Amino acid sequence: MDARFTAEQEEIRRTVREVLLKRCGPEEVRAAVRTEEGYDGGLWTTFADQLGLPGLALPEAYGGIGCSTTELALASEELGRALAPSPLLATSVLVAPLLLALGTEGQRADLLPRLAGGRTTAALAVPGPHLAMALGLTGGNRGNRGDRGNRGNRGNRGDWAGGGRAGGVQARRAGGWWRLYGQVEQVLDGHSAELLVVAAHAGGYARSRTLLFTVRVPAEGLTRVRQTALDETRPRARLELRDVAAELLGPDEETGDVLRALADAGDTVAAVLAAEAVGAAGRALERTVAYVRQREQFGRAIGSFQAVKHRLADVYVAVQAARSAAYYAAWATSQGEERVGGLALAQALEALRTAAAEGIQLHGGIGFTWEHEAHLYFKRAAGDDLLFGPVHRLRSYAADSARLFERGEEEEEEVGEVAV
Repeated sequence: MDARFTAEQEEIRRTVREVLLKRCGPEEVRAAVRTEEGYDGGLWTTFADQLGLPGLALPEAYGGIGCSTTELALASEELGRALAPSPLLATSVLVAPLLLALGTEGQRADLLPRLAGGRTTAALAVPGPHLAMALGLTGGNRGNRGDRGNRGNRGNRGDWAGGGRAGGVQARRAGGWWRLYGQVEQVLDGHSAELLVVAAHAGGYARSRTLLFTVRVPAEGLTRVRQTALDETRPRARLELRDVAAELLGPDEETGDVLRALADAGDTVAAVLAAEAVGAAGRALERTVAYVRQREQFGRAIGSFQAVKHRLADVYVAVQAARSAAYYAAWATSQGEERVGGLALAQALEALRTAAAEGIQLHGGIGFTWEHEAHLYFKRAAGDDLLFGPVHRLRSYAADSARLFERGEEEEEEVGEVAV
């Protein structure tokens, strides 16, 4: 394994950073989140037309660039540094891999070029606060191949989508079309996306199975309401579906393929999110270091005090360790390895929360005001922890999947003999 980045990868990082430095400072971020879309449409057009970010990891056959998860993670790291509100995560990281994995050739040819060109944005609607479980990050979701670390976990059947009884979204056939009923909360960029991919239960309780459906917006019977979120740079929406026409994603109703595709997408999502969190943590640390060099107490900069140096040194070590884990996860995911991203994401989210919290503390009184930009990073840390974690569940599931705390058969026999 060569850990060095290629010249092309470094160019992607440099180009994205230059654009963001010019057009995405703290004031621009605050202005963007107040718009109806929740992001800067002009900046998104620049990303799509000049940088090709929406199609960075999509095949060239569908209008993409054909890069790997590593390139997408590097670009996301720069977006994280600036906390840039953007539909890139929802469109290119959450939805595009599902269309690529499950869609028919007609669906791919129709939808993927639009996403790759930035002409259409998309959102993944997973009922309830179960996005991390649906993506296989905090619960078993490996489809028919099973999940040895969670053999008894009902999430293997996709029960996070509503259980086939109440709640979530229900789907039924009607005259050659599928119709969706239900409500979904906390849909990332769901208020502005032109394409929705909705997870729903079909077959009732007896033949309950989780399927994915595409809904083109606007759609009759669909109501979308933007919700108040702790982290305004991650706009979310509530979707209400009342007899909404939808198209099944894929050629058939093989639920195992759906669950497996979600879990595979989860590995990529976690790696990209880890890189994004590392970018935010690194920038929060940089801002704090610059401040403690200027702020003076007792006639000297507070950054010269040993206690402050030790605190920032601990943050630096945490950020660098998280960065290494994120880079490895991006590489490993592009090589087809599984269950790597979750641990990297846990470490990155923890590093971001630490860096943001120390930044607020070391900025003193001004750091505790909501108007200060340090709170943007703290809100991102808390918001991502709620949406894709929490950290302890990411680690717990990774440990269960690796069977770290399970006794082997030989050990159980020995314990049984001793007991007798």
